[in-house]
Amino acid sequence: MTGDTAQGKSGNSHTILMIGAILAALLLAWLAPAVAVKLKLGGEVFLRLLMMVVVPLVMASVMSGILGLGDVRKLGRPGAMAITYYLTTTVLAVGTGVLIVNLFSPGVGLDATELLQDIDTDHAADIERIEENADGPKSIGDIFHKMVLMLFTSNLLKSMVEAELLPLIVFSIVFAGMLTTMGDRSKTIRELIVSVNDAMMNFVMFLMKFAPIGIFCLVAASFGSFFLSGDAGRKIASLGWYMATVLTGLGIHAFITLPFILWMFTKRSPLQFYKQMSDALLTAFSTASSSATLPVTMECAEHKAGVSRRSVEFVLPLGATINMDGTALYEAAAAIFMAQIYAGANPDFAFGFTEQVIIAVTATLAAIGAAGIPEAGLVTMLIVLNAVGLPTIYLPLILPVDWLLDRFRTATNAFGDSVGSAVVDKSFPTEADVAA
Repeated sequence: MTGDTAQGKSGNSHTILMIGAILAALLLAWLAPAVAVKLKLGGEVFLRLLMMVVVPLVMASVMSGILGLGDVRKLGRPGAMAITYYLTTTVLAVGTGVLIVNLFSPGVGLDATELLQDIDTDHAADIERIEENADGPKSIGDIFHKMVLMLFTSNLLKSMVEAELLPLIVFSIVFAGMLTTMGDRSKTIRELIVSVNDAMMNFVMFLMKFAPIGIFCLVAASFGSFFLSGDAGRKIASLGWYMATVLTGLGIHAFITLPFILWMFTKRSPLQFYKQMSDALLTAFSTASSSATLPVTMECAEHKAGVSRRSVEFVLPLGATINMDGTALYEAAAAIFMAQIYAGANPDFAFGFTEQVIIAVTATLAAIGAAGIPEAGLVTMLIVLNAVGLPTIYLPLILPVDWLLDRFRTATNAFGDSVGSAVVDKSFPTEADVAA
């Protein structure tokens, strides 16, 4: 009991340090933005250290989780429950986004002409990146075709280098499942996988000692760039209603929908769970990357929230890849926001219930295919717009605030993953079942 108390106090103090780092970074960015921007190097180093560990950690943890089941056939129930959870929460998130954006109507009556002219020069690189992806999948069928292909890779090493986690997870599940059927012949490699997984988690815990410093640098550099741009405040003010719409939707999902699911299936206290996962949520907000946050989410879920290692190792890597609740909600809300602006400028444009359903379905699928990197939603947003024939001329409109909203939706994604690990935990076989 004394050890648990000491660990709890240590975790609380670390969370306080991380919160303090974020507040100090915001203060520095406001008072001395030129100095804050120069801290970008420290933030990049911390982000790269987290990303460096993602691929080996994901592969080792998934394999270790499968091996821990003893019999690969026992994966069926947890796997089905995990997929059901992912789809259910993503659909609920998209529904929330569609409902809120129709209620708030942030694009109705907005004249975006002048704002777009300013953005064309300030975000030229981002616009160029979006245009490069303009020839992506156009229909729901194309999206589904692409998603199926994303499950498999023709070059495992290439997927490792490019951090394509989905095919790596598929390979890890199949490979570890095969090892469970080989008996003693696979004993050496099974022990090696478990040892690598333990070593990677210890490395993550070591990195977390420096997290407050890395988070301070990341947040200071990002907000410093914002404060350095002279008229950024005016641009954000003009999109304030849109920001309020997205943040309200994310708030409903993160503070009502997900906590209710957590309590209903596990009887856990949502407030306590927030506290246990606080380091992961703060890291998600700071890095704006689900993939970079994954090692921290796994460490918090297992060692602070008490989720079983088997659930953590199987559910969280898969969730960080395909369970993007915040991204799905944001894409649905942003697409309808742009449709409202376009309809105001083009009275002949028909945008009704059918188009909104198509946006909801497409946003769900596009979010699953979104990479766990900062602002990946901008690229997948093209898929959503193309599905209902919306032009991309208003897509740059959301660029001035996307970097900020990205942090909130990434934190929502991370919390959704952690809730999933707790919910699916109940479906794993007991130690007695594994032994049998």
